[in-house]
Amino acid sequence: MDGMILVAFATVAFIGIATPGPTVLLALANGSRFGTRRAMIGMAGAVMSDIVLIGAVALGLGALLAASEFWFGVVKWVGVCYLAFLGILLLRSRGTLDGALRLADVNGAASARSIFLKSFLVAVTNPKGYLFFSAFLPQFIDPAAAQIQQYAVLALIFAGIDFIVMFGYALLGSQAVRLLRKSAALWLDRMCGGALLTLAASLAFYRRASA
Repeated sequence: MDGMILVAFATVAFIGIATPGPTVLLALANGSRFGTRRAMIGMAGAVMSDIVLIGAVALGLGALLAASEFWFGVVKWVGVCYLAFLGILLLRSRGTLDGALRLADVNGAASARSIFLKSFLVAVTNPKGYLFFSAFLPQFIDPAAAQIQQYAVLALIFAGIDFIVMFGYALLGSQAVRLLRKSAALWLDRMCGGALLTLAASLAFYRRASA
């Protein structure tokens, strides 16, 4: 693929990823509650979701959601419910960072699975992601060349940028807690919880474009 095309793709991808969305908000919350190292488990879940979404788009799932009101609605409402569930959990949190860290230490495997799955499921249950990639990626694909390899390259670039941005948010969350002590965890949880509920509401009112 042409180098200039890849630079253009990376630039647009960075702008889109850096705009706060569900996965970066979870990275921020995970960083404040568990520290940057454990938040990286959630980042791995989000990166895996990037690969799944782009792979699904390459196989035509994005086009299916754009064409089918039923399947679009199924994915949308699963995503709405899951975002709302996570938002409520964060709003009900007491911001007890020490307790969260003790839980992570005592039950590390279960906590790691939970952190990974939350970030992964937030992305793969959002139909806007499939539609976004369906509209965005083909602009950087050469139809005369092998497409699977091109999608793979774009997926790796997008996932790498996503990881870097999420790492920055997680680091910001962990540093905020260190500077502001326990109260920071409470307010970060409430902020992220409120933002996730807002995103759930916006997704609930989101409609696919009519053909």
